[in-house]
Amino acid sequence: MWVVKIGGSLCADPVLPQWLDLLTQIGGGRVTVVCGGGTFADEVRRVQAHWQFNDLAAHNMAVLAMAQTAYQLHALNPALQLTARKTEIPDLLRRGKTALWLPLELRRDKPDGRTSWDATSDTIALDLAKHLNAEQLVLVKSCAIDPQLTLGELGDAGVVDPQFAERSGDAAFPITLLHKNQLATMRALLLGETTFAPR
Repeated sequence: MWVVKIGGSLCADPVLPQWLDLLTQIGGGRVTVVCGGGTFADEVRRVQAHWQFNDLAAHNMAVLAMAQTAYQLHALNPALQLTARKTEIPDLLRRGKTALWLPLELRRDKPDGRTSWDATSDTIALDLAKHLNAEQLVLVKSCAIDPQLTLGELGDAGVVDPQFAERSGDAAFPITLLHKNQLATMRALLLGETTFAPR
């Protein structure tokens, strides 16, 4: 079972439908998709900066932003199977579907280690991959990715969120970062035709 996080920066990109086609056509029964918040999350950041309200509210708003992106992806490719519960994902995969997670269960009543901008959808995808005992975590990004950099260095560069490198230290699966134009690489990975060195 794989978790594939689609960066919110792809939400207005012409390549997005090709990624969704690939993940539903080849990833059925194996892939769970996690969405970034995209422009919806950017609006949360903007409004919080303007009004200076707390990170707990911003976290809950950002979770809803991820859900809005998931609804967008589902509208673009209805073969993706929406689910709001992590516990439902294994059954969807057993039925040969590609799961699309609505992370509504991550809303919080009190602040904790995840209710800050240091843990964004990257770390949320990592947490889900751990929960599901995933075989692989793939993060799809729009920005350039230097393959020589460690996850810590990628965090410093803003490619992944600040908590990601620390939280990934005990991951029992490889973590792969792909640029949005690496569709052929993703296809080869899913087909077992190539591998990436674990980060």
